[in-house]
Amino acid sequence: MRTALRTATARTTRPSRATRRTRAALAVVAAGALALTGCGGGSDDGGKDSGDGGEKPAVTVELPKLDGEKLQVAAVWTGAEQKNFGKVLDEFEKRTGAEVSFVPTGDSISTFLGTKIEGGEPPDVALLPQVGALQQFAEKGWLQPADSAVREQLGKNFSQGWQDLGAHDGEQYGVYYKAANKSLVWYNTAAFTNAGVEEPATWDEFLETARTISDSGVPPVSVGGADGWTLTDWFENIYLSQAGPEKYDQLAAHEIKWTDPSVEKALTTLGELFGDDTLLAGGKKGALQTEFPKSVTKAFEGGDAPDAAMVYEGDFVGINIANDTKAKIGSDAKVFPFPAVGAESPVVSGGDVAVALKEGKGAQALLTFLASTDAAAISAGAGGFISPNKELDPETYPNDVQRDIAKALIEAGDDFRFDMSDQAPASFGGTKGEGEWKVLQDFLADPEDVAGAQKALEAAAAKAYKS
Repeated sequence: MRTALRTATARTTRPSRATRRTRAALAVVAAGALALTGCGGGSDDGGKDSGDGGEKPAVTVELPKLDGEKLQVAAVWTGAEQKNFGKVLDEFEKRTGAEVSFVPTGDSISTFLGTKIEGGEPPDVALLPQVGALQQFAEKGWLQPADSAVREQLGKNFSQGWQDLGAHDGEQYGVYYKAANKSLVWYNTAAFTNAGVEEPATWDEFLETARTISDSGVPPVSVGGADGWTLTDWFENIYLSQAGPEKYDQLAAHEIKWTDPSVEKALTTLGELFGDDTLLAGGKKGALQTEFPKSVTKAFEGGDAPDAAMVYEGDFVGINIANDTKAKIGSDAKVFPFPAVGAESPVVSGGDVAVALKEGKGAQALLTFLASTDAAAISAGAGGFISPNKELDPETYPNDVQRDIAKALIEAGDDFRFDMSDQAPASFGGTKGEGEWKVLQDFLADPEDVAGAQKALEAAAAKAYKS
């Protein structure tokens, strides 16, 4: 089951040249060189004026005519992400004549889709945020293999590692439309200036910076603990930096148990933050009641007196800042790499893979479009989006901050670590109120019970991987 993942993740502990380039590019991002623009209309690959104030996206892929055909597309995206993806679907409709409707799934996408599939009414295409869900769906026979047109676009536009993540047992199913750098800490520059602190580079410096900010009167760290997936990302960054990539790969494949001493060490380290109420906005209780979008706005509302100084999460935080606050990225809001717990700062990637759940020309045509530079350019130009499409012109991105993050991802080639919880079976790593999400929420409530958390994680993992 894990063969495809091995191609993308199995590496030695010594960082490759590509990894070092990735970290160097992230350092540029951390400098906050230029402001990130909002998620409005953006540029594309060229073409004639569309008459609506933007430019018509370039046509590099031919699509079939689908006049009158109705398609459903399901994804977890809401708000600005859903709106921006709607522009991609609009373009697909214009080129094919199909009618496409978007169905939001909620956080528990595997549960939502499983119910639809078993009820005989699956959407035509779904974008899965967990590669583990793709593996499970493929094993159940719920996915349609990619046709030759989809595979042609994948071969032209994606590295082998990203192709392998969308495959199972040698069969290609998915297109990784969206990627994410999930190793970034965003901060309120006024809060840092007022506290007299600078960007920390190590975990110890991060904790010391947080304590100094707390002494200045501002809660240091905002945690969206109501959404369990954010807690898995905290753990994964600490674990990768501290235990190293080989252990990370083993734990991701459940080749070592969650009762392993390396997990104990990582949870103990995470507990240094979660166990100190003075370092969390609202303390542990407040963190558990804070959803991810609110965790972002806490750090960037209130001017010089925000409800938090920092929030950890991926590049997609920029969407929330741009759309939900008045803060300007590059001046009011900046970003630095997740602090090094071990010898190196971690680099964890994530992504959303498009798969066909129904047979038919329409679903395959949409996958073909999503694998093209045409579709990627629409989302990239809108902002708050990173594509693993290596043929996408970096100038398509609206600013240097996103451009540098995207370049780092592409330069890494196949040398990246994919989000661990997203590799796991969905019942363990991707379901609200269950598995790793729930256990880490319990751990946030009681960070001293490391052994209890390990036992609960192992019990949930063993059950999920066995099934």
